[in-house]
Amino acid sequence: MTSAVNSGVWIRRYRPAPEAAVRLLCLPHAGGSASYYLPVAQALAPDADVLAAQYPGRQDRYAEPPAESIAELVEGVVGALGEDDGRPLAVFGHSMGAVVANELALRLEAAGRAPVRLFVSGRRAPSTQGDGRKLHRASDADLIEAVRRLDGTDGLVFEDEELVRLVLPALRGDYRALETYEPRPGDRLACPVTVLTGDADPVTPVAYARAWADHTDGPTEVCVFPGGHFYLNDRAGEVVDVVRRHLGL
Repeated sequence: MTSAVNSGVWIRRYRPAPEAAVRLLCLPHAGGSASYYLPVAQALAPDADVLAAQYPGRQDRYAEPPAESIAELVEGVVGALGEDDGRPLAVFGHSMGAVVANELALRLEAAGRAPVRLFVSGRRAPSTQGDGRKLHRASDADLIEAVRRLDGTDGLVFEDEELVRLVLPALRGDYRALETYEPRPGDRLACPVTVLTGDADPVTPVAYARAWADHTDGPTEVCVFPGGHFYLNDRAGEVVDVVRRHLGL
């Protein structure tokens, strides 16, 4: 098919590469935005056409209410992808983005559009879903402190009351979508899966990351890096190298 990505408000292409042989769709973490993947787009262009999802409720979509569920996020991204343009598609998601990525991959496979590979980062497997936290119901102070401990956001953001007011609705909405998500027993992928995680991630023990192998009939590789939940902030080059190797770039 020849239809291009119907990006609309859901997809950003910071370094468009329409002649690239492969597309990489990147899905952000809770509270994150498409711009988190700008360095990935810069590193992989023009070899890969990097698409980054922009969830509602942040940056230029600030006026929109956050999504109510993971399913709503998947629906929006799938709709923005439009028809298959004939190029292979790989999917990368970090933390909450890995949950969205997995559900999106299942959706695409059911439609006969299986991704060539799923990259899941900083997220325990669906069979180990849930760590008992209900941060979307927590006070603002407790929610901020929990996110601060993950060390993925500049601490100065949380010292600026105006910025806090801007980011809290999307952050709380994302955690609501994540913490109310219930994987369907028996769902299995066919595509290969690459699991990436930090060896000191407080919310994704390595054993729980390895359990992604139980959720696909394809081969699974687990890459463990030094670092915590946002290990990839310091290991971006190595993560990009993993992506390049698997996509043949």
